[in-house]
Amino acid sequence: MALSEIDRLIQLLAKLPGLGPRSARRAALHLIKRRAGLLEPLAQALAAAAQSIRQCGVCGNVDTADPCAICAQEARDGSAICVVEDVADLWALERTAAFDGRYHVLGGTLSALDGRGPDELNIDALVRRAGEETVREVILATSATVEGQTTAHYLTDRLAGCGVTVSRLAHGVPVGGELDYLDDGTLSAALRARRPVES
Repeated sequence: MALSEIDRLIQLLAKLPGLGPRSARRAALHLIKRRAGLLEPLAQALAAAAQSIRQCGVCGNVDTADPCAICAQEARDGSAICVVEDVADLWALERTAAFDGRYHVLGGTLSALDGRGPDELNIDALVRRAGEETVREVILATSATVEGQTTAHYLTDRLAGCGVTVSRLAHGVPVGGELDYLDDGTLSAALRARRPVES
């Protein structure tokens, strides 16, 4: 039996992160009730995005241009590359406006359980970029999970012969965090990453 257009819409919405079947039904009904003001413009925006969005050939970001808008900015510091697991991580770091260098998106982490090895990630391109004369530092901004740590160790080994400084994002107590509410792993990482107080 063929699905109706409404059922298909609900099934597709349910595939989005954070939306289960019930949330997808509510979202579909909301879109249907606001067909002219929301559903039709959304459909047009999705069609345009599907046609124009592409992956950046330099860093792996997604944009409507290749190279992406970040890679095209000549004012950015070309001596530092920040390595992230996914585009969402790149966007999160970019929102802070705390980093003015270049990025590199791996496309995931190493995971034996998921069958994801080095060949499935954008690692060879990173090693090539790190070997460029202008690059002095590669910042590993992988997550503090087992897979993220494993990936960071692997990348450190792969980048050893490139003549660049390899650094990691600090792990530990978040800004505004209270020690009593932090998990043991976060506290342990904070103790290991302690540094002298500057006067």
